[in-house]
Amino acid sequence: MRVLLAYSGGLDTSYLVGWLTRVEGAQVTTLAVDCGGWSAQERRDIEARALALGAVEHRFVDARMELFQRVIRWLVSGNVRRGALYPLSVGAERGLQAEILARESRAGGFDACAHGCTAAGHDQVRFEAALATIAPNLKVLAPVRDLAPSRDEQRKWLAEHKLPVPASGGKYSVNQGLWGVTIGGGELHTSSDALPEEAWYWTKNGHGRATLQIGFECGVPVSLGGLPLDPVTLIERLNVEAGAFGVGRGYHLGDTVLGIKGRIAFEAPAAEVLIEAHRELEKLVLIEDQRFWKDHLGDVYGRRLHQGLFHDPFQRDLEAFFASTQQRVSGVAKVRVQPGSVLVEGVESPFSMLAASDAKYGERAGSNATPQGALGLARALAEPARLFRRAGEKAGAEVKP
Repeated sequence: MRVLLAYSGGLDTSYLVGWLTRVEGAQVTTLAVDCGGWSAQERRDIEARALALGAVEHRFVDARMELFQRVIRWLVSGNVRRGALYPLSVGAERGLQAEILARESRAGGFDACAHGCTAAGHDQVRFEAALATIAPNLKVLAPVRDLAPSRDEQRKWLAEHKLPVPASGGKYSVNQGLWGVTIGGGELHTSSDALPEEAWYWTKNGHGRATLQIGFECGVPVSLGGLPLDPVTLIERLNVEAGAFGVGRGYHLGDTVLGIKGRIAFEAPAAEVLIEAHRELEKLVLIEDQRFWKDHLGDVYGRRLHQGLFHDPFQRDLEAFFASTQQRVSGVAKVRVQPGSVLVEGVESPFSMLAASDAKYGERAGSNATPQGALGLARALAEPARLFRRAGEKAGAEVKP
């Protein structure tokens, strides 16, 4: 049996290479889907480990730009933060990774594909939902979930078979991608304890302050400090540069689709800067109802993506709405960054609705406005409340101010 295994180089998927080849007698090809976070040396190390474990071949797909175009751009457009805080980070990648796994499995004529998701996490739902939607006839193997070997048992099995054992990574489980880093385990098994400083990644010992200039075209970030950059490069630079100032650090305590609570720490410097800059630029160029409904639907989009519904057609409908709202979201935002703080100091755009008016807020009405018009509007807005109060008075009910 030829199996294509989604391979990260960590303990679970490393165990699977050895187990599938030696216990199941499978011919395993490993597939690493890069959604950000791997250096060139790390990619080489992952390939070497896969082959040493018994894989007959290792494949690599650079999916960073596809991830931006199909996922992250909509997270920016929708100003998506789960629980009004967490920008989804690594979880946003899983649906695309599953799709690429299915795509490569069918193109290569494999008998089955496999993943290393456990039974206790959310990723198994994301992978299985994606595979069931786009490749319902593809055989899917998930031995770590189905057999549930402990991490200690996996290390012991690998050692007994004289196979390379990946570093345990200490007491924390760390996942890094283009849109951020998530940290689990240790103190995060509680709802009250904080991580020690040394457990953080980009924001460790962050200090200082700076003002960054972010350029957008139709809602897409296109420049940093006046230098044109493709979105992937821009995000990767922001993660390092803004992270050095301690920006984008947070804790998220939320609900999984399995109905249980979970807590992680996250670092998302680029997401923090870009979402704040984008939101402020939208205030300058969109009308209130555009922003109100887009932010509401952005929350819906993020919740569904988090649940594993990346391939649901309603997501495409929401993306079409977001795309329509972004046609005028072009301009520049100046963002002050410092430890624990992102402040958008100013925005400008050729589509500025502020510049399009000759009114001066708090001082002068627009030249086409009349005092009687404002008075009539105020009375019209107040009419329902006035009638409600009057009806109560007639009925003898107590009417509160």
